[in-house]
Amino acid sequence: MSTLLVKNIHTLVTMDATRREIRNGALLVRDNRIEQVGTTLALPQTADEVLDLQDRFVVLPGLVNTHHHFYQTLTRAVPAAQNCDLFNWLQTLYPIWAKLTPRAVYVSAQMAAAELILSGCTTASDHLYVYPNGSRLDDEIQAIQEIGLRFHASRGSMSVGQSQGGLPPDSVVEPEAEILKDSQRLIEQYHDNTRHAMLRITLAPCSPFSVSPDLMRESAALARAYPGIRLHTHLAENKSDIEYSLATFGMTPGDYAESVGWVGADVWHAHCVQLDDRAIQQFGKTGTGVAHCPCSNMRLASGMAPIRKMLNHQVPVGLGVDGSASNDTSNLLNEARIAFLMARVRELDASAMTARDALELATLGGAKVLGRDDVGSLTAGMSADFIAINLDRPEFAGALHDPTAAMIFCQVNTVDYSFINGRKVVDQGRIITIELEPLVEEHNKLAAQLIHS
Repeated sequence: MSTLLVKNIHTLVTMDATRREIRNGALLVRDNRIEQVGTTLALPQTADEVLDLQDRFVVLPGLVNTHHHFYQTLTRAVPAAQNCDLFNWLQTLYPIWAKLTPRAVYVSAQMAAAELILSGCTTASDHLYVYPNGSRLDDEIQAIQEIGLRFHASRGSMSVGQSQGGLPPDSVVEPEAEILKDSQRLIEQYHDNTRHAMLRITLAPCSPFSVSPDLMRESAALARAYPGIRLHTHLAENKSDIEYSLATFGMTPGDYAESVGWVGADVWHAHCVQLDDRAIQQFGKTGTGVAHCPCSNMRLASGMAPIRKMLNHQVPVGLGVDGSASNDTSNLLNEARIAFLMARVRELDASAMTARDALELATLGGAKVLGRDDVGSLTAGMSADFIAINLDRPEFAGALHDPTAAMIFCQVNTVDYSFINGRKVVDQGRIITIELEPLVEEHNKLAAQLIHS
């Protein structure tokens, strides 16, 4: 067993039950868990490893990303898709994604994870729903295990192609029996339901316009046959999504989700930009979660999700950067800032969301959406997932009267330190678990091959 002492923290943002912010704080970590939290003077003065932050850093719980498509780092800023709404954007990119290979899935997953980690993320869910040319979810699981991110791998799927009235081309859909068989394999091979787990599996049929109601129901039944398996999909993302649901199912997206058993504390939906009031109330009553992706929603002109209303109705809400072809970045601290600003614009109310509200969405909110009771706060017994940000930066000049709020009000591009499960993964602003430069080089070559082949 080994110990780590992080001391002389300018401001330690615990996100505990009373939301303590400790001046001159300290953390004592034993192996992968937090053992003590308090002031530097109150904690032991020695450990196997000591990180002295010299009263210059804010320390926060690691951020939680609840919705992403890692492979889309390969198709950022594609010219033909730059000015499209959701459905046209998808139809432009589906033929490109049909050329993905196992190596492309692996490399793009590491690229997305590196960007997330550098922006403060320590736990992430990814939604992989296209599997051409022998690609498997295993490819990105291997990539993420090597980089050291706490990971919820979502076995996505598409089964209803254009010939059956769906949106995706038939070339990228799978038979439903094969989807369910592979889903069961992944659960039994990889899912870890223990506390502090580094890898869990989610079942995630892609969307109402790309899978059948039968697959939604059968996926839910399969997930609920195993402990701790959660369900995830896209829902009510834009007006076209609403129109498709009404025309195809004769129901609003919220009613459709309920009809196929996709409400409950083991379910979370991405976007929910156009979720109606009745569905919001139902989500609040059942504990159904929402992944809020403000940058993507603006990029695709989908609208502004009613997050303040959802929170007022006790809907669990976390943040997601969404795929890097619709954001087109994976900066989770920036996503928290945009969520904070969007809520104020949507409600025309400067108090609709505070900086601390936004930090809560990015930490405890995301943890709840993913069903975790071991991340999202810095308290004894929690996983040792935390980030440190140096206050001696130009962007924080003049903001030290409230350094916690400055994490949201000011622009933060990268963290200086990140520890995940007690392991240092970012040291003085550099990720140390992989070689970043050759990764970027290979990633760019693969991206060019996808676009130009």
